[in-house]
Amino acid sequence: MSEKRSQSRRHAVQAIYQWQMAGQDLGDIANQFLEEQDIQSFEVPYFQDLLHGVPKHLGELDRLLKPALDRAIESVDPVERAVLRLGVYELSYHLEVPYRVVINEAVELAKIFGAEQGHKFVNGVLDRVAKKVRALEVTNKQ
Repeated sequence: MSEKRSQSRRHAVQAIYQWQMAGQDLGDIANQFLEEQDIQSFEVPYFQDLLHGVPKHLGELDRLLKPALDRAIESVDPVERAVLRLGVYELSYHLEVPYRVVINEAVELAKIFGAEQGHKFVNGVLDRVAKKVRALEVTNKQ
């Protein structure tokens, strides 16, 4: 897994969190990140795809999350919600990324930004979603 791709995810989860909390325009958020960050340190197109893809497919992502959650998506901690939505987006739309990489990256983001035990919650939820979204891949890996 590339460090630049990981940085793209890190910036994307921060930007998605900002969008969730402030409802700010995605273009403004993207521009802010591109101005403030060293664009050589991450994959800008991947960051842009994640940032714009999550809101574009929000209803679908939340529907995929719903059966894997023990509460309403709105009740999930906002940081963990951003990480989960990002993870489900990657599971659904970036099939070139192995599901285990998606889950691992999401867990790492939850460790960095989330609550103390939030990474365990993220791991469990994304594992359940992966079994549906990537059923063939998950079955073949076990």
